[in-house]
Amino acid sequence: KRRLDSIGDLQSVVKTMKAMAAVNIRQYEKAAAALDEYSHTVELGLQAVLRQRSETAVTVRSASRESIVALVFGSDQGMCGQLNEQVVRHCLDTLTELKIKPDGRDMLVVGHRAAGRLEDESQPVNDVFPVPTSIEGVTPLIQKLLLQIEGRLDQGGPRPVHLFYSRHLSGASYRPDRMRLLPLDRIWLEKLRQKSWPGPSLPLFSMDRNDLFSALVRQYLTVYLAAAAVQSLASENASRLAAMQGAEKNIEEQMEDLQRAYHQQRQMAITEELLDIVSGFEALSRTGDGS
Repeated sequence: KRRLDSIGDLQSVVKTMKAMAAVNIRQYEKAAAALDEYSHTVELGLQAVLRQRSETAVTVRSASRESIVALVFGSDQGMCGQLNEQVVRHCLDTLTELKIKPDGRDMLVVGHRAAGRLEDESQPVNDVFPVPTSIEGVTPLIQKLLLQIEGRLDQGGPRPVHLFYSRHLSGASYRPDRMRLLPLDRIWLEKLRQKSWPGPSLPLFSMDRNDLFSALVRQYLTVYLAAAAVQSLASENASRLAAMQGAEKNIEEQMEDLQRAYHQQRQMAITEELLDIVSGFEALSRTGDGS
């Protein structure tokens, strides 16, 4: 009976965590949709500035091929399945494919569990940042990450910046993903410049073109960093939802086994009591007949 009560309490906790994960997923999905709209607006701004360029092609500053700044998004909390293991493995495999040696990897990690997984794989971690617990915590995190990235590029020179995170697909499913944040993709910028404007009126701007372009690039970095953070948070809760669904199924099976054992033990106890009563009655009956 005590074991049944304990399993019942655990089932209540699992159901609560399952409901919270589902609510959080929906919250982060809405944030991701809003960021998609904002990124589209930033791309329109970049397109408007690039259309005013007199050059025939877009040029992008080259970056080192021997070192890299890798930003990995993981989790601080447990009970989220294989999320940290998958994103860390995806990161290390990608860096190996890019032929970046371990001493050329400047690792920035969001989430202490992901940082621990990297260290278990003999990959040193340079800085670790806590995972935000809500949408309101994403903006301060992105500001810190931008400052860290800018400082590292100023000190170490132009280097590629890659994001490694988990992209939420739907429901309780996700997959590890990667994005090259810097340098900007020259082909993408050229296509953006040559792309036809979606509206009937061409945009105009009065401020300096280079200043406006720099401001838009910073917004580009901000929105894609925020998108990676939100996608990772949604994936963490999706993985937790899947883990809680599995735990709930296991708990239900254990409760069925315990209920069956409980009824069996209870029936045996009742049977023993009845046998004791019958035996006592027969003994009394024999004693009465003998007297």
